[in-house]
Amino acid sequence: MRRRKLLKYTAVAGAVGATGCIGPSNEGEPSNEGNGDGTPGIGGFIGSGPGGRPAPEGTSVEDMPDLEGTLTVYSGRGQPLVGDLFAFLESTYDDFEIDPVYGGSADLANQIQVEGQNSPADVFYTVNVGALGALANQGRTVALPDEVLELVRAEFRDPDGEWVGTSGRARTIPYNTEEFDEGDIPDDIFAFPDDERFADEMGWAPTYGSFQDFVTAMRILNGEEEARSWLEGMVENGVSEYPNEQVIASAVADGEILAGFANHYYIQRILSGNPNASLGTAFTDGDAGSLFNVAGATVMDTASDEELASNFVRHLLSAEAQEYFAVRTGEYPLIPGVNPLGNLPTIDQLNPPELDLTQLADVEPTLELMRDVGIL
Repeated sequence: MRRRKLLKYTAVAGAVGATGCIGPSNEGEPSNEGNGDGTPGIGGFIGSGPGGRPAPEGTSVEDMPDLEGTLTVYSGRGQPLVGDLFAFLESTYDDFEIDPVYGGSADLANQIQVEGQNSPADVFYTVNVGALGALANQGRTVALPDEVLELVRAEFRDPDGEWVGTSGRARTIPYNTEEFDEGDIPDDIFAFPDDERFADEMGWAPTYGSFQDFVTAMRILNGEEEARSWLEGMVENGVSEYPNEQVIASAVADGEILAGFANHYYIQRILSGNPNASLGTAFTDGDAGSLFNVAGATVMDTASDEELASNFVRHLLSAEAQEYFAVRTGEYPLIPGVNPLGNLPTIDQLNPPELDLTQLADVEPTLELMRDVGIL
């Protein structure tokens, strides 16, 4: 068979909508578990992080407004991923406390709707931009201040200012470096179904939320028939199904398959544990295959202190928090001056398609299409 106290940038180890409008619960969050060989998973570090990373640029928490009071954060991002970041913010400010409510993004968004004006939610933080957009469309969010929104590029925030992205994930093509050089990998997603080099040698995870977002992007950008044709072409070319994209990246590194479709951090997680793994990262150019999606946060209309809630969201875009996302979760930071972990292009070097990310909430037609093709 072929196969990330923060304030001073010190290092820390370990990990101490309306129905039908919000995307699937299996959203493709990066894992914070170990590599299975006694080494920490991606991250286990804060600040300078692994490999002697330089101190991050951007605005430090020292230069942001103090946080004071208690904040209820509905978090669709799990405690293993963001718990240490929340704990750092609490330890930085003596009179600040976060009361987190963890759960699936869709479940929490629907819970906010059911709770109505009695909801205790001050902030909603999620990997699912569609859920943010759905709540904004239903009038349940308030606009963020310009000093928060302007920390990230326009495409990574709501045009009306209701939510802002906090970290990103890029769609990529993991490939086996013993078989291919990066230049051998097509930069057009539509080239793969007809490329005989990948016949019976590629993997995908149709049940995975990030893959469904990718197909939704293709359906929106290119139309349903082209998306159908691509899916059918991949089936005809012998693509193999996997339960998730971490397994796909592992299978590529082991030579079980030669390439696949996955978020970028799954590749970096393997390389973090084994820098010599036969695993590379390729990107397509300006199409659905190069989709760049974001996690983000919004202030709820039920927030007891909107200024505190907005300043908390601002702290998620501090230099320290962005470095945390880079090395702990393996995601793309969204502010200038903080680079992704590993040998990856910077965010400015990527060429994702032009797409309103909230459109990815329209997932039901995608699921119907995938069922019709027979891959769900």
